[in-house]
Amino acid sequence: MQVSLETTSVLERRLSIVVPAVDIDSKVEKRLKAMNQRVRLDGFRPGKVPFKVLKKRYGQRIYYEVLNEVMQRYSQDAIDSESLRPAGSPNIEPKNMKEGEDLEFTVTFEVYPEIVLEKFAQVTIKKLVSTVQDTDVDTMIKTLREQNVTWEEVEERVAENGDQVKIDFVGTLNDEVFEGGSANDQLLVLGAGQMIPGFEEGLIGSHVGEKRVLELTFPEAYHAEEMKGKQVNFAVTVNAISKPVLPEMNDEFFAQYAIKEGGEKAFREAIRKNMERELSKVITAKVKEQVMTGLLSIHTFDVPKTLINKEIDNLRQEAVVQFGGEKSNIDPKTLPVEMFRDKADRRVKLGLLISEIVKVNNLRLQEDDERVRRTIEEVASAYRQPQQVIDWYYSNEEQLSQVRYVVLEELVVDTVLDAAQVSEVECSYEEAVKPPQPIAENETGEHQVET
Repeated sequence: MQVSLETTSVLERRLSIVVPAVDIDSKVEKRLKAMNQRVRLDGFRPGKVPFKVLKKRYGQRIYYEVLNEVMQRYSQDAIDSESLRPAGSPNIEPKNMKEGEDLEFTVTFEVYPEIVLEKFAQVTIKKLVSTVQDTDVDTMIKTLREQNVTWEEVEERVAENGDQVKIDFVGTLNDEVFEGGSANDQLLVLGAGQMIPGFEEGLIGSHVGEKRVLELTFPEAYHAEEMKGKQVNFAVTVNAISKPVLPEMNDEFFAQYAIKEGGEKAFREAIRKNMERELSKVITAKVKEQVMTGLLSIHTFDVPKTLINKEIDNLRQEAVVQFGGEKSNIDPKTLPVEMFRDKADRRVKLGLLISEIVKVNNLRLQEDDERVRRTIEEVASAYRQPQQVIDWYYSNEEQLSQVRYVVLEELVVDTVLDAAQVSEVECSYEEAVKPPQPIAENETGEHQVET
């Protein structure tokens, strides 16, 4: 076998391979002779079929079977001999497959990039420090009560912000009723922002039975193109007004959150514990996001297109699942590639970086790693029967592997944090759990994420 290696781009390699005809012929002959013991042909005893007859009948089929097997095996041998690491399946292209002549073919593929890890001290991290205060628990309980609000009709007063009104309305554009602009017995909470600006505000102070005409303008950013910026009138009739009634802080309310005894004290303790768990998760996630963004900012390398395309396919599948899976009748391949390219590029780069950090720092997880168990126990603690959840993870190898990978990522984050510039920022619970702000770069060029 003759092999020549060509670098066709930064990551693409092409192997040109020549296999002598005598090697192919000997393999074909050997296989045909082995067939003699199995073949049954009229006029010949088992094992006594002449070689020429076998070759005439089966020679061409066996020849191409051998060629395919040779190209596959010799491709791998050539890749191994050159110490190459293909990213994805190589593309084998025959150049000469004529019988009696040397087999010639090329093998084209991309290789994994060589990544040189930069100093992690270039990464700047702001770690939030926060605690759950009594006032935070009060706010959370207020939110939970509002989520369980009931409505009580009132007739003796006008509608106020926060009330629920039952209305009929007809919308007109240039004195013509427009599609989707009318409804009967529509329930609407004033101040909830369900309608276009001015609609809900225009009903404050109204009473049951009152009719009002609201002169409004659709926002320029409205989703329906034909209504953007259009001036319209809504003729509204108020059929009923209801005030919100918050649930009592009693055992019936507490039972909705699995608190069967201990009353309000136990309820508050459970709420606080859940909030502390969520706070810890959010702070950890924000630090991890900063670490990952920081790693990307200090490393520049080319990424195999093969891996990007594979990740785009994964993201397309995920999108279809979010749209309703098979019920959505969406073919993942019809979703535009550009929708997913940036995210795919980020995922692949981070995957390569994490793998390199794991390798360089010899990060390993044991089968019974305590950190894996703690992670599973933490997840399980949010369920009513945590032991069942723990048992399920340890009986499901796929799920357990996912947890191990998450823990391995945490080890990578810890490795980076040990060398990075980390500062602590005290903040309230509300500030801590807010979504992160966009990535910024300070005046010295250090990359950081504001949180």
